[in-house]
Amino acid sequence: MACPSRRSRGCGRDGRPIVTAPQLPRVWFERQVVPDLVPEVAARVTIVGPAVGQSDVSLKDAVGILAGARRYDAGLMSRAPALRVIARTGIGYDRVDVEEATRRGVAICNTPDAPTISTAEHAITLMLMAAKNIKRAESALRAGVDSNYYVRHEAIELDGKTLGLVGFGRIGRHVARICIGFGMSVLAFDPMLPADAFSPGVRRAASLAELLQAADVVSLHVPLTEASRGMIGADEFALMKRGAVLVNAARGGLVDPDALLRALDGGALFGVGLDVTAPEPLPPGHPLLGRDDVVVTPHIASATADGKVRIFRSALEQAIAVIEGRRPEHLVNPEVWDEVASRVPASTSAGQRR
Repeated sequence: MACPSRRSRGCGRDGRPIVTAPQLPRVWFERQVVPDLVPEVAARVTIVGPAVGQSDVSLKDAVGILAGARRYDAGLMSRAPALRVIARTGIGYDRVDVEEATRRGVAICNTPDAPTISTAEHAITLMLMAAKNIKRAESALRAGVDSNYYVRHEAIELDGKTLGLVGFGRIGRHVARICIGFGMSVLAFDPMLPADAFSPGVRRAASLAELLQAADVVSLHVPLTEASRGMIGADEFALMKRGAVLVNAARGGLVDPDALLRALDGGALFGVGLDVTAPEPLPPGHPLLGRDDVVVTPHIASATADGKVRIFRSALEQAIAVIEGRRPEHLVNPEVWDEVASRVPASTSAGQRR
């Protein structure tokens, strides 16, 4: 279609309409985009924020955020007046003030499926390293203490032992499947689930106390809430079998750190594997870092190459769904959806609000 005249607004010097590409939504990325995903991401959104070396000033025009470990509170949200969605690159959203976001009409999403495999594998790695006393054996070898390593070494054979899972969600179920393959018995405690939600080969514990008393290995897989904060403390360590192993790849705040150190010093625990801590990360010189019976990693359980791609892609899909007016699959605060959908510009191409 030709322009009415060459002087018409939006026409080129040849009299043809100037066609401009639609402006991509600006999404603020806390973490650097996985290199393999950069072309895919850049084709769908304009990347702003720390991922491209920009300060918080770039929040002012952002309609979406891909959030990592940073705290997302009223102060940060107030710097993003156009914000419609915060998509967590992970499962937990304890670092996001959901109540404040809801008050501001901001959707909160997470990616509960994406980290499952990598996190479960890492939890099992921590269990094996603690049970097999790998850190102590390696330290002795590095120090060249003596050559009588076999006689001095102590470890736990897991076949026939009982694994106690505190929480039986996606990650807990995956851990259970693998550990059943080791020949372990699996006991799980999750009061949020009905009895028929526990898979074959997994016994349901009636209480946390029952699980702690029966398990040779206790592995934590629950979100951090006010109710779960410090759920493993002095009383719980006292219930556990002497010489048990504790694994935490969920949230550091679930475990009382002082009670944990006392349990280790008193010989109540054989070993501990932690991917999460309180504080996080642990500062150099922290007592837990100097122990051969504790394996600590800096909250990197899901940070495999495949895991990163799944998490980033899933978070991006959630964010774009909201921006386009489509209800995301993993909406943490569903009560905000009508308000969020009402803020989608009429020109948005998706037009699939529901």
